[in-house]
Amino acid sequence: MKTSRVSFAAALAAGSVLVLSGTAFAHVSVQPGDAVKGGYATINFKVPNERDNASTTQLEVNFPVDQPLTSVMPQDIPGWTVAIEKSKLDKPLTVHGKQVNEAVTKVTWSGGKIEPGKFQQFPVSVGKLPDNADQMVFKAIQTYDNNEVVRWIEETKAGAAEPQNPAPVLKLTAAKAADDHHDDDKNAAAKDDKGHDEAAKSASDTTARALGVAGIVIGLGGVAFGVASRRRAS
Repeated sequence: MKTSRVSFAAALAAGSVLVLSGTAFAHVSVQPGDAVKGGYATINFKVPNERDNASTTQLEVNFPVDQPLTSVMPQDIPGWTVAIEKSKLDKPLTVHGKQVNEAVTKVTWSGGKIEPGKFQQFPVSVGKLPDNADQMVFKAIQTYDNNEVVRWIEETKAGAAEPQNPAPVLKLTAAKAADDHHDDDKNAAAKDDKGHDEAAKSASDTTARALGVAGIVIGLGGVAFGVASRRRAS
């Protein structure tokens, strides 16, 4: 009886982990989850198939209209067709000295298939990212071949639990963070070079000492040989 209870408890715990894992991780997301403010980046919309009896056949990603991106270039994915929609901007932007009057507001991938138990990544090169915001929210719509539609459009509120269908979020970080990381790499490289120089100097000093000792030994041997020769001559 005791063994049966333990087995049942273990099975229940395992099932709970699977359910919670599916709820926490199996949703459309942006990877990597952060990018530098004011720059350009390649991001991936990761789409897992959450159904056991249907395949995902379309992904629609809506770009925030209040944070217009003038450059949005999807990467070709075999088997998928991509459509890009643009909208007029209320206030034109100046990019690289040129005035831009429209921006991408929606990208849709269709015609392919994400089968049960699999996922697909949809890479996009984007820019110029906002330099006055901490994040960008991309509302996504996932469609299955059984006509089911899942809307990943709920925004996570500060201090609140993650909603059931959270929208993909790209965190925007200050450029200084990237510069500091670069400086850390330079400092590490300089430290490594210094270590190599010290090791080389130490090896050189050791070699010099060894040669010096060898010279002394050879010199003493020569003196001893000379003394011995004189004695024989006498």
